[in-house]
Amino acid sequence: MATEPAPPMTTTDLNVGGMTCAACVRRVEKKLAKLDGVTATVNLATGRARVSHPPHVRPEELVATVEQAGYTAALPEPPKPRRRPGAPGGGDDAVRGSGPESEDVRSERDRLLVTALLAVPVLVLSMVPAWQFRNWQWLCFVLAAPVALWSAWPFHVRALRGLRHSTATMDTLVSLGVVASFAWSAYALFLGGAGAPGMRMPFSLLPSAPDGAAHVYLEAAVGVPLFVLAGRFLEARARHGTGAALRSLARLAAKEVSVLEGGTERLVLIEELTVGQIFVVRPGERVATDGEVSEGSSAVDLSLVTGESDPVEVGPGSPVVGGAVNAGGMLLVRATAVGADTQLARITRLVTDAQAGKARAQRLADAVAGVFVPAVLALAVTVLGFWLGAGADPQAAITACVAVLVVACPCALGLATPTALMAATGRGAQLGVLIRGPQALEGLQHIDTVVLDKTGTLTSGHMTVTRVTAVPGGLGKDAVLRLAGAVEQGSEHPLGRAVVAHARRALPEGDALPGVRDFRAEAGRGVRGLVEGRPVEVLAPDEGLPAALADALPVAEAAAHTPVVVHVDGAAEALIEIGDVVRPGSYRAVDRLRRLGVHPVLATGDREAPARAVASALGIEEVHARRTPEDKAGLVRQLRGEGRRVAVVGDGVNDAAALAGADLGIAMGTGTDVAIGAADVTLVRGDIEALGDAVRLARRTLGTIRANLLWAFGYNLVTVPLAMVGLLNPMVAAVAMSASSLLVVGNSLRLRAWQPAAGRRSEQAGARGRPGARGRTPVVAGGRTR
Repeated sequence: MATEPAPPMTTTDLNVGGMTCAACVRRVEKKLAKLDGVTATVNLATGRARVSHPPHVRPEELVATVEQAGYTAALPEPPKPRRRPGAPGGGDDAVRGSGPESEDVRSERDRLLVTALLAVPVLVLSMVPAWQFRNWQWLCFVLAAPVALWSAWPFHVRALRGLRHSTATMDTLVSLGVVASFAWSAYALFLGGAGAPGMRMPFSLLPSAPDGAAHVYLEAAVGVPLFVLAGRFLEARARHGTGAALRSLARLAAKEVSVLEGGTERLVLIEELTVGQIFVVRPGERVATDGEVSEGSSAVDLSLVTGESDPVEVGPGSPVVGGAVNAGGMLLVRATAVGADTQLARITRLVTDAQAGKARAQRLADAVAGVFVPAVLALAVTVLGFWLGAGADPQAAITACVAVLVVACPCALGLATPTALMAATGRGAQLGVLIRGPQALEGLQHIDTVVLDKTGTLTSGHMTVTRVTAVPGGLGKDAVLRLAGAVEQGSEHPLGRAVVAHARRALPEGDALPGVRDFRAEAGRGVRGLVEGRPVEVLAPDEGLPAALADALPVAEAAAHTPVVVHVDGAAEALIEIGDVVRPGSYRAVDRLRRLGVHPVLATGDREAPARAVASALGIEEVHARRTPEDKAGLVRQLRGEGRRVAVVGDGVNDAAALAGADLGIAMGTGTDVAIGAADVTLVRGDIEALGDAVRLARRTLGTIRANLLWAFGYNLVTVPLAMVGLLNPMVAAVAMSASSLLVVGNSLRLRAWQPAAGRRSEQAGARGRPGARGRTPVVAGGRTR
């Protein structure tokens, strides 16, 4: 019986407001999951939910569901249309705006400042008995009242909202702690004898029994809101830093572009640019969008887009990437992609998607957070009942109960993974490594075998003339190369293009190759034509090489290179050797992988000889040549069947099946969209050395996440029991709770400064003197025939 295909799913992003801890995250996810066919992943650090749902579930229904859970929700606002250049109110201010997020941050800052002005005198008077003057406690009560009510109002509101929805969050704990401390203090002042004009109260970091009159805990009533508000404000600032890389990518996008039409420049908005239009890029300006240089030559700086530090020389026909900076002369560029199809947009989208995921460890933390707050509430009630039942003073019992409420911190549990992931994916993007999400990070950490494609991955993928050997006593190398380049101008074959490019570079400045007449191309053989009235042939040798040239090509190189013979007037005049250049960093990349415990395997559709030549140059022992796409996918299955954790690195359509079938697919950013789409990791700048950086970054990130979760769990396991037995003052508990979240975020922020350079330098030092590490770049033929 045939099974019906699964219905298509739609992905919708929601901005969720009011979440303060991992318990909030868990509640929103569970509420959305109750809808038929809906799954959701909620990120506390970004305040965003990514929801997968059937088409019949409308986004408005998702918003209503989140609001029913007691939180605010809204669909992301589309970009506001920019005013035309020169229009009133245009420019950056018109498009940037302040935004609701910045208003919220300013509101929180203002609330914190007012709270600090009111709370600090209360804290000082409560903690320094020598400064306690007559009726000091009543002044503290007057100052503490607005803090307990107005400053803590957001906590009270969210706690009541949760109560209406039969749920408890971090706000519930804070609200109850503030209310209990202030209420007990009010009782002590009005009914417990603490309001006497000459009352003095000693301060201790540990709860103490009263000596006569009941003690007031106004310092806890103001300290808890103050420290929690301060912690959340600093936490928000720190979390804002983890998204710095993503915001810097967004700032690379141009807002306006100078379009050339009919010889006249016209300034238009970037949204109005279409594929095929020519636009101008002056020195110092950013390239507006992906394109191809149609006129001019310059050096472009790609460091902010791909992480490549060295400027790249471009000229007519060279591709350029939107966001790159023109460091030289003026360029005319034909747009080849606009809007969401550009490389910069794809990078931004991949980084955003990566930050929406969760590591396996975080899912465990979220599950724990779902029962954390109710468990803490139960513990607080139990502690209160136990102390009172044991005959303890009510003040001591309430103090221990409040300390339990305040010290517990599910915030750290919720921030452990997303902050580290945001910092790591942003740092990876800066280094030219795009990681799709936490699953890819976990895969990178555990791989032990990497299958490497040859052409376009370890080699440049472009044929290059490696050597020209002229017959002694003949026309000479330069003259023969000029004639060969001229006749090859009519060829579209990669070998022909390599000869033409080399010949043009060899010409004196200002000279051009002569024209060709009667051009003919013979499949599998080469080309013929008349150049300046002389018959010129560039042919693959039929049976060996002419005697005059046979000694010029050693046997090993003959297997690794593609030789062609140039005949002029019917006589062999020169031998041209052509091959695919091994990327300069390939040896270091393979060597670094071995040092990281990863076994390299070369799998290519190329011939055995060039495959062995590359493997020998790079120190790769396991080689699989003449492999079809199906063979590569089969090799991956075989390696995985042996218990290996396999990553595949490739750049072409023929690598897509292997990329998709591996434990981890890694695509070269210079490769095809099919390969990139099938991969979990993309090396944007097309530099295989970045693979080692990706592995090391993944291991560092997962280590950071584990440390965060260890701290989050360990903190609560230690501090909650201390509070239960009465060894924590509620104010100290508030400081500890706020500090726990800051420590988690601060630990994650260290990833923003992670540098691969030190590792590279040490590994390069160890690679000196080895084959391929220095000297001439190895060249192989690439297995193409004429």
